Parts: sequence; structure tokens; C-alpha cells
Amino acid sequence: MKRYLFTISLSYVECENLYLTAVKTVVVTATTGERVQIPSISLRPFVEPTGIKGTFCLTVNRENKIQSFERFNA
Repeated sequence: MKRYLFTISLSYVECENLYLTAVKTVVVTATTGERVQIPSISLRPFVEPTGIKGTFCLTVNRENKIQSFERFNA
């Protein structure tokens, strides 16, 4: 399994795009510099009245299927 750590800071208005059917994925840059594509539906549970802010941890298996996606507290 592989883990990616990344920080997201989006306003509530920017998060509205996560609910559009045309926006299926979001590309983020991990702390390692790698670009990672995430299904927009995976970010929806983290939308708050102020938007999405924080550090997240994405764990994928050998086939790059998501095993876990959670807010990371260092």
C-alpha cells in the first residue's frame, strides 16, 4: 500500500464544483511532489461551512484503488 499526504484549502464556493456531475476528479499535489487524482465524491464528506481546509492522508493498494481517505492530524 502507498500513502499520500497533501493539504487542501478551498473556499465553500470552490467546493460547490465538487457537486457538479462534470467534475469527477480533483488533482492534488502530495507532499512528495507527486500529483494524485482523487474522485470528487471522496472530498464531499469533508466540506464544512467554510470549505475544506486541512491535511489529508490517502492510502491506495497496488492497483491504486482507495483503501482509506481521512483527515490527517500530525
